[in-house]
Amino acid sequence: MSVTSHRSAEEIGRTERGPRRMPPLGGLKRAADLSHVDTVLANGLRVLAVRKPTAPMVELRLTIPFAGDDPLHPATAEVLAETLLTGTRRRDRVRIDTDLALIGGELGTVVDPEHLDIGGGALADKLPQLLDVLAEVLTEASYVDNEVRREAARISERIAVARTQPRVIARESLQRRRYGDHPYTREVPKAEDVAAVVPEAVRELHAASVVPGGSTLVIVGDVDPDAMVAEVERALGNWSPGARARKLPELPEVAPGDVLLVGRPGAVQSQIRLSAPAVPRTDPRYPALQLANLAYGGYFSSRLVENIREDKGYTYGAHSGFEFVGSSTATLQVEADTASEVTAAALLETRYELGRLGLVPPTDAEVDSVRQYAIGTLLIASSSQTGLASQLSALAETGLGVEWLSEHPTRLAQVTTEQVAEAALEFFAPNRFTGVVVGDADALAPKLTALGGVTVDDGVGAS
Repeated sequence: MSVTSHRSAEEIGRTERGPRRMPPLGGLKRAADLSHVDTVLANGLRVLAVRKPTAPMVELRLTIPFAGDDPLHPATAEVLAETLLTGTRRRDRVRIDTDLALIGGELGTVVDPEHLDIGGGALADKLPQLLDVLAEVLTEASYVDNEVRREAARISERIAVARTQPRVIARESLQRRRYGDHPYTREVPKAEDVAAVVPEAVRELHAASVVPGGSTLVIVGDVDPDAMVAEVERALGNWSPGARARKLPELPEVAPGDVLLVGRPGAVQSQIRLSAPAVPRTDPRYPALQLANLAYGGYFSSRLVENIREDKGYTYGAHSGFEFVGSSTATLQVEADTASEVTAAALLETRYELGRLGLVPPTDAEVDSVRQYAIGTLLIASSSQTGLASQLSALAETGLGVEWLSEHPTRLAQVTTEQVAEAALEFFAPNRFTGVVVGDADALAPKLTALGGVTVDDGVGAS
């Protein structure tokens, strides 16, 4: 029996006449026109209904602004999100699950300092039944005592474990470095606060904050948009008329400054997290900045990945991207996890690539490559009902909708190499960034402080 040897990637990429030529990049595709209705009900709920007949299904995303100043708000909100679907005055947990299963449906919840999100889907012709279940949990959730106490105990144990994880510690440290004690920094509640949540507090929070005014419901599926809006109005039109959801106070702009070394004794790996102000999607500079970010660290063939992963092997993965909060706040984030012994070198190279992006800006070929990637990933992400619903839900916070999404490939196509270079120089200058490094301070401090621009935490912020 003959044995077939496998060729390496380098061998496959070459012929007898030299390197195999890459095929030319394909032409840009326009986003499909989407039949939709974007309206606000009398109770203040914005409804964005989009027909996308790719499957006989429907997807929905309900986003409720869910901010709170009370230090115990994150814990109570976490328990509320986990128990919202455990029962109503007419259905218990099993009945809710059964009724959803009978229509090929599901509902789930997630909460953060900014929003309570409820998402799910069902067969398209069962949309009325899906909305009936949703309406019932929004207006009649019972939060039975034993359900709340059981979930609070379970969540407390889960959070106690999560708060020991390096990525969670790094995220909390970065949030405090950027925003101090702003409520947005309270992403993961304390385990002891969750364990102390009582059912009455959850019921009071629901009554005060699970409201339609200022909330957005996105529905995408194989249903006429006008019919979807009519069904929503039938099911949710009487949901707390006049009440307004509570939004986060404006975030302060991220101030440039030293990177803070946060101690994690005995750690063999470090987390590098850098951040700087960016611009929201509504800013005319955003398309150029999006392409500059991709060139820097936004995809696998970016400069940062090529440097500290492919060339030097400092990390398995590095990434840069955007974070959008509210209607106007946007930041750039740079992330990399490295072994302790190469942390200082990795930070040096990360800063070097920030500076190089502005001083040696992306070439025409780089811009064409990231442009194709940006447009391609956008079209792929919005090709499914699930992806489109999630994208539109994220855009809704800034008042954007289908038109912005459909027109964005054209905006990306019109960006010039010069505009990308301008964005790179303006937004990726190393002195615009601040951040944290989380790791073994005793091992890391000598090299990092010698590198400069690094301050050792005094221990107050490393809880």
